[in-house]
Amino acid sequence: MTRRLELIATAAFGLEAVVARELQDLGYTEQQVEDGRVTFIGDELAICRCNLWLRSADRVLVKIGSFPAFDFGQLFDQVEALPWHEWLQVDSRFPVSGKSVRSQLHHEPTIQAITKKAIVESLKRSYERHWFQESGTEYQVEVSILKDQVLVSLDTSGAGLHKRGYRAHGGGLAPLRETTAAALVLLSYWNRERPFLDPFCGSGTIAIEAALIGRNRAPGLSRNFLCESWPQLTRLHWKESREEARDKILNKPKFPLIASDIDDRVLRLAETNTLQAGVAGDIEFRPMDVLELKTSLEFGVIITNPPYGERMLDDESAAEIYDDMADAFEPLSTWSIYVLTSHPGFERLFRRRASRRRKLYNGRIECHYFQYLGPRPPWEITKDDAEPVANDDESPTNDDQHDS
Repeated sequence: MTRRLELIATAAFGLEAVVARELQDLGYTEQQVEDGRVTFIGDELAICRCNLWLRSADRVLVKIGSFPAFDFGQLFDQVEALPWHEWLQVDSRFPVSGKSVRSQLHHEPTIQAITKKAIVESLKRSYERHWFQESGTEYQVEVSILKDQVLVSLDTSGAGLHKRGYRAHGGGLAPLRETTAAALVLLSYWNRERPFLDPFCGSGTIAIEAALIGRNRAPGLSRNFLCESWPQLTRLHWKESREEARDKILNKPKFPLIASDIDDRVLRLAETNTLQAGVAGDIEFRPMDVLELKTSLEFGVIITNPPYGERMLDDESAAEIYDDMADAFEPLSTWSIYVLTSHPGFERLFRRRASRRRKLYNGRIECHYFQYLGPRPPWEITKDDAEPVANDDESPTNDDQHDS
């Protein structure tokens, strides 16, 4: 028998709408979007499917309860009243992590200790025991307090969902998170029928995530999750979810994805990552400078994160790269170009104003995603289309900043 559960997909700021769209595509349409998370209704199978399929979310949580609390007595009483016996067994391990922002309860170690004590008292009443060995299945309890509103949840993912299992060590000074890279692709108009290029590919993350999307391969297929040992999720749940994911894998995209970089060392690393991700035959790596870029293909998509700032280029070097990009991309009149950078003067140095720009975060680094929309391919235009250009209604999300 399935249960109606409140689940939460957490996300980096700026990616909530992308995660919401992913959940809709998975069939979870009853949802509420807030800063940093999307709450949605699902069941036990949804926990498995969302961990396997979500590309841009950070984690999947089970919401146990939420309530206001202005002192530790209120926190204790409300946590104790939650139905912990429905999730925790008599021998379960349940470490507690807590965080607090702009709340009267702000001392996080005390928040964690009070929560732990309240759960123990609840289990004492449910199991009629006075002590618990905590030697069994692990459940990670999370307590988040924002403006005195408490959210209590269980983390089902364990390691963050950006850990796909393909990235080798030595990925650079500030590698792009896999979840962010996937979001860049999902926010673009690239699809498996169009050429793809990343001329600053580094360890290959954007190209790999694009290849996974092009193959419709679930990003979590090569890893495990904390909740796999929970008795609430049976082997059948996981078997059904993984079989569904494997059955939906497609053949290669129409064009090989091109990923280039001037650094041979990172290209070797990128090739290793591609093998681990299972998409080695889909990506063609080229050692070259951006100025060497030449292609006869049309209606392609460039998605890239050129080096700057955390990737250790100073302003002068970054200006040279952006100037080179402007020269290299100028002949590509039918291509759409998407650039993620934290450089505040990118548009000026690139010599073009973006069609759209969107604030995103790569980890704690504030960036902007500059989007230069080219004409749509003729094969995507129908009689009902007014203009052969990407428009707001077609956007993966509609909260980008536009030029006026």
